[in-house]
Amino acid sequence: MAHRFPYYSVTLVGFLLVFFLASSCTTPNPRPPQPLIGGPTVNEVLKRAQAGDPNAQNKLGLLYSEGQGLPQNDLEAKDWFKKAADQGHADAQVNLGTLYSLGRGAPYSDHMALFWFQKAAEQRNALAFAKLGMMYERGRGVPRSLIEAHMWYSLSVAYGEKRAAESREAVAAQMMPGQIAEAEDRAKKWMPKRR
Repeated sequence: MAHRFPYYSVTLVGFLLVFFLASSCTTPNPRPPQPLIGGPTVNEVLKRAQAGDPNAQNKLGLLYSEGQGLPQNDLEAKDWFKKAADQGHADAQVNLGTLYSLGRGAPYSDHMALFWFQKAAEQRNALAFAKLGMMYERGRGVPRSLIEAHMWYSLSVAYGEKRAAESREAVAAQMMPGQIAEAEDRAKKWMPKRR
């Protein structure tokens, strides 16, 4: 009987090892859906969005994107932003462009990000100006240009986006005085494209 003991020990250890490995490979239970914040408020936004209200569509996109009151879902966010963006909602155009620039809920595409940022910039959206500044500063989808980046950041600041001032100053620190003057002149003369 003493010679069977090692066999039982090895079998028991093997069984416990298989059990442990199998249990660690199973997916954990998904977290339950987050409760709706304000219940009727989210439901009202949903109803208005489904009825075609671009403000509500953008708001619903934000709720999905941020996981506030609804489970976080970038695909749903993109769909709602797109519906509002197609109706000319500038904030939704920026939000949609941001998803493309990050590859969240949409394929990563600097080209599509630029398209939507430019659409919003045509409506003088301060955040769109800042996003375009970032694209030019980093050379994403466009040739890198500190002059263009400075111009867009300046427009963003002029239209109320205070955070763009830091980005503009960081870009200016890399520029010659003549380049800064050119960027400022471009910002003063900038006009959106006519449709």
